[in-house]
Amino acid sequence: MDVRFFFSMSYGVYIVTSMNGETPVGCTANSAMQITAEPATIAVSINHENLTHKAISESGMFALNVLSEASDPGLIGGFGFRSSRDVDKFAGVAWHYEQGLPVLEDTMGWGLCKVIDKMETETHTVFLGKVIDTGVFAQTAPAMTYEYYHKVIKGSSPKTAPTYVAPEAVAELPVTKTQWVCTVCGYIYEGDQLPAGFTCPLCGVGPEFFEKKSVEVSAEEAKPASASGTKWVCTVCGYVYEGDELPEGYTCPLCGVGAEFFEKQAAPAADTDENTEWVCSVCGYVYEGAQLPEGYTCPLCGVGAEQFEKRSK
Repeated sequence: MDVRFFFSMSYGVYIVTSMNGETPVGCTANSAMQITAEPATIAVSINHENLTHKAISESGMFALNVLSEASDPGLIGGFGFRSSRDVDKFAGVAWHYEQGLPVLEDTMGWGLCKVIDKMETETHTVFLGKVIDTGVFAQTAPAMTYEYYHKVIKGSSPKTAPTYVAPEAVAELPVTKTQWVCTVCGYIYEGDQLPAGFTCPLCGVGPEFFEKKSVEVSAEEAKPASASGTKWVCTVCGYVYEGDELPEGYTCPLCGVGAEFFEKQAAPAADTDENTEWVCSVCGYVYEGAQLPEGYTCPLCGVGAEQFEKRSK
């Protein structure tokens, strides 16, 4: 099964809230949509393991809070990667009650729903709610999409999300790269756009002789020759902080856990003559050393340093 099909589907990012007895609960959701206009109904998909599922099932009520691109991304992690059984997700969050249901204020708005039907799946319940009231806040930013969450905020999905894909499955997916191919000599430039005033380093023609194409390569092939900098990875939600050390008192901006939940990934060894080589992209000649000498040309085919690719041994 090609999981990229699911990545092509469109989703929003929401927080579904309800009441577990007298305690407000909630969880992050992306599978929510309006089903009918008259009467207005909304469907949400909630994992059986979430306490919010129990709360909606027993109370028959839920609120759908719509996040915008200006909403604090910490709301997503706080409500998505922790359980209301263990923490108070509403602590430190601006919210209030509307007709007995908790609604979040750092959002585009909210809709209060009464459950009128439901559909069971192996892992989730799809609750169909009749909208009984709505409200909006003065946020001018566009609604947050699932794509924005992943590509801009660079967040991941909790295992209870309907759209969760195991990291190992994502790692095996091919990666699309953009190439510009010279129609005269076949030289390939990799990058989203050709630089201003670019000319082919082999035959000298201008950008009008280059054709753009997309190619798929393995994730391993798409990796740069070497990474730079130390990274700290949150073991709860996967958020990555780049820096030699975590700041004092640091907490994950997505799920809110402290520094003790981060694992350090050391930076790769510095370039040295022993671990770095430069490969000529034209003829394959290999030069070993931390840097190419100034004015260097390939001793086999004569091209300049710009035709060499740096890689670690």
